[in-house]
Amino acid sequence: MPSKLQRLFVKSPMRAGAGIVLEADQAHYLGTVLRLKPGDHVLLFNGVDGEWRARLDAIGKKKALAALEQQTRPQEPGPDLHYLFAPLKRARQDYMAQKATEMGASLLQPVITRRTIAERVKTDRLAANAIEAAEQCRILRVPEVREPQNLSKLLEQWDPERLLIFADEAASIISPIEALSAQSARPLAVLIGPEGGFEEEERTLLMQQPFVLPVSLGPRVMRADTAAVACLALVNAALGDWR
Repeated sequence: MPSKLQRLFVKSPMRAGAGIVLEADQAHYLGTVLRLKPGDHVLLFNGVDGEWRARLDAIGKKKALAALEQQTRPQEPGPDLHYLFAPLKRARQDYMAQKATEMGASLLQPVITRRTIAERVKTDRLAANAIEAAEQCRILRVPEVREPQNLSKLLEQWDPERLLIFADEAASIISPIEALSAQSARPLAVLIGPEGGFEEEERTLLMQQPFVLPVSLGPRVMRADTAAVACLALVNAALGDWR
């Protein structure tokens, strides 16, 4: 299937022959920016039913109609990988949401810590960035976006079956691949702290939890958005779907 067709995320269930109503901003983009016309084709996905080739039946200023013709790819589950992060300033948080989506995160969870700089989080913006990354990178699912939660509350409610891996600047500099590879297969989560790191009380709280695994990202101090990509890559290589 040609990859040059425009890909769009939709919220409607998809099956052969179904009609899909596209939103106003999607209709504007297809008709005004790309200058597509009725009869042209696009690729649609909803994160559940795989990817479908669809024929545009109508394009207006406020909506467009598309008819599903054929499934081009079945749905892929992807890793059960949650990404938790202390909120960042807007541009860097946009980047982080996009890269976490590309790296296979199934959930984005803002976490409020004592050194968090930007406590106000626009979850709709996070979701929009995740959708954009999925559309552009041929990803078939879009991560769930949750509301911000305090670190201590999050740990209180944690499912102990899910391994929580956190990038710990104070951890001994040993191979993170070895530390991760020693773990058994289970649901995963990655936690990246705020600029300046966790306060000592927060780190102590994390280290007390039986489901927490601290890992070092090496001798260099990274910005939080860089650490996100590095840690997610390590987790995918050792425990995820890169093996």
